[in-house]
Amino acid sequence: MTFFFHATPAASDSLQLTSHACLRMQQRGISRMAVNAVLAYGRRIHAKAATYCVVGRKEVQRYASEGVDLSRLTGLQVLVSAEGSVITVYRSQDLHAIKAVRRPRIRGGK
Repeated sequence: MTFFFHATPAASDSLQLTSHACLRMQQRGISRMAVNAVLAYGRRIHAKAATYCVVGRKEVQRYASEGVDLSRLTGLQVLVSAEGSVITVYRSQDLHAIKAVRRPRIRGGK
């Protein structure tokens, strides 16, 4: 049995959205529940002093085996600030446009 993602009302109430994110969500027809699902199930890419949470093909396939249908969220990207508030939300299939920042390796030793 496959079920679509679900979020509790408490989770969507605690979501911090900037006014820009609210406007973009309204313009693009993206619900708070969809944003919560991307934050819960999406891949995180650290770039440009923010975190991109994205649902791509791999996430849809991975969670389908666990009974979660994320197919309607394919390409949804949520940009989150370092403080944890959602900056903007949009759809894009191009994950290569996000330039990930390489984190320095921690070396053991002295």
